[in-house]
Amino acid sequence: MSSTAVVPSAPGPGPGPSGGPGGGTEVIQVTNVSPSASSEQMRTLFGFLGKIDELRLFPPDDSPLPVSSRVCFVKFHDPDSAVVAQHLTNTVFVDRALIVVPYAEVLFPGSA
Repeated sequence: MSSTAVVPSAPGPGPGPSGGPGGGTEVIQVTNVSPSASSEQMRTLFGFLGKIDELRLFPPDDSPLPVSSRVCFVKFHDPDSAVVAQHLTNTVFVDRALIVVPYAEVLFPGSA
């Protein structure tokens, strides 16, 4: 009987950006968000996965511009919550299938 080594396609757990446990980023980018979805609705949806430090929806709720789709950035307190959030990809929310991917930029979008 031969043994086969399984090589992960992505880095496993290790020190996170702040030196804490877990790897990767604590920020996710959610695209294909319905224009009628509010930031409060997004906070409710992703809040079930863990504590949210920051959430930004573009264009903002009070924007007068007509849009066909929106994008949302969610910063979780725990990077593991961002990993779990990616499993919400293709979840239909309002009237659109969400696309959730890790966001690896250093600065949170919309921050100074």
